[in-house]
Amino acid sequence: MIKLSLCAWRVALIALLLPVLSYGQAIQLNAKNSSVDYEKLARIDTVINEYINKKWLSGAVSIIIKDNQVIQYKGYGYADIENKKPMQKDQIFRIMSQTKAITSVGIMILYEQGKLLLDEPIWHFIPEFKNPKVLDKFNDADSSYTTVPSKEEITFRHLLTHTSGLDYADIGGSKVKAIYAKHKIPSGLGYFNDDLLERMKAMAKLPLSFHPGEKWQYGLNTDLLGCLIEVISGMNLEDFLRKHIFEPLGMKDTYFNVPASKANRLATVYTEDPPGNVIKWSHTFRNIDPDYPLMNTKYFSGGAGLSSTAFDYAVFMQMLLNGGIYNGRRILSKRSVEMMTSSQLKEGMFGDGGMGLGFGLTSAKDEARGPRYAGSFAWGGYFGTTFWADPKAKLVGLFMTQQNPNSHGDVEAKFEAILYSSLK
Repeated sequence: MIKLSLCAWRVALIALLLPVLSYGQAIQLNAKNSSVDYEKLARIDTVINEYINKKWLSGAVSIIIKDNQVIQYKGYGYADIENKKPMQKDQIFRIMSQTKAITSVGIMILYEQGKLLLDEPIWHFIPEFKNPKVLDKFNDADSSYTTVPSKEEITFRHLLTHTSGLDYADIGGSKVKAIYAKHKIPSGLGYFNDDLLERMKAMAKLPLSFHPGEKWQYGLNTDLLGCLIEVISGMNLEDFLRKHIFEPLGMKDTYFNVPASKANRLATVYTEDPPGNVIKWSHTFRNIDPDYPLMNTKYFSGGAGLSSTAFDYAVFMQMLLNGGIYNGRRILSKRSVEMMTSSQLKEGMFGDGGMGLGFGLTSAKDEARGPRYAGSFAWGGYFGTTFWADPKAKLVGLFMTQQNPNSHGDVEAKFEAILYSSLK
């Protein structure tokens, strides 16, 4: 038997613990990662700057975390073209649907507290959702309709996987979208001077697009989850997320209402004119005033209301990649994160990768076609923000713009391709 000195035992023990300890620590900002070819990684600068110089893109921020270390984090172009204001890497972005992942974690926190079950009907908490109806016939002339009884009650799992039958106001299917408009159901995109619970109760009286669990359809599921967080916790969504996620993780730049002191850090929102030129998003375009983060809303959209920075969101994703812990603070159990990042749907209901509890997933078939490894989980936002975490590569990536539509949105895919090509 080989005998080791006490000192050797300590060295061996530290070596064994280092991978574990690194996942419990804060993201390292200035470390060099030996598994990255930084010369290849620098090609990201060339590509993004080319798009900006050709006036295809106003500006962007990218961040990459590998093995809990920042390997790339930069601002490109302009946060405000008209005033030639450079894009800073700590610029604040309207993250729109990236809010959904955070709200989904909020629901899982309540699940871990024993406050709800994933397959429990939501009417247990908002009785108006009991015995939902499903759209049968629809009259385009006056938006009148008939319904049939739903075969299923809506559950938390249905909401987390967008299989409830709820549609999206403003951006959803034409029939239910018209019904929602007639009954003043907000999309959650922008500013609303409404009462969240009252509007969700109003939506409960309206027909579903299909029977719960029947298929996948993007809808106001996560706005309803945000409302359920408020009902179950007795706190408004802003306070709940701050207490249970933002403050423990040190996310200091993530808000529903961006403070006036940080208003100058909000990136300007852009769109395109018919020829494809990048132009400023007006205060009335698509009924979304881009100043909504500064309007002191009390209608907290769990599906689209947050603004944040690339680094704040990277911290949130690193926590999930770590199995629910970051910098010594546990937000979720490892098992809950595993559930969130495992496919919940029948094969084919949401692409090859499937849908987890709040995330789209990469499958083995997807892995063969693109750089992300199977098991990666991801989503994005309406104004051109996107994120993913890759457990196999131990990687978090974000590419953030404030531009919709973007005829040259392939820049994000090129960013991702260069990133993976730089890994040794």
